[in-house]
Amino acid sequence: MKISQEEIKKIALLSRLEVKEDRMASVEKELSDILTYVAELNELELDDVEVMAHAVPLHNVFREDETKPSLDHDLALSNAPEEEDGYFKVPRVVQE
Repeated sequence: MKISQEEIKKIALLSRLEVKEDRMASVEKELSDILTYVAELNELELDDVEVMAHAVPLHNVFREDETKPSLDHDLALSNAPEEEDGYFKVPRVVQE
């Protein structure tokens, strides 16, 4: 499948990529090769092929939730540049 340089420029613009003129011929060949391969894949008979999300089966390994002691409140605030009423005080970022 052939792709034109105008189509490449449009794709580059939409994808915010810069394709320099000296690379245009190689990009044209690479994209044409990709489109040809995709066209070949579209010709395959896949009606009996089961849909899959991964090439190999995945099994999650979960651990039990365990309660653990957390950082002491005063220790957590000890490195704060500013604190107010037991909380970190940070500059306002949302304007009203």
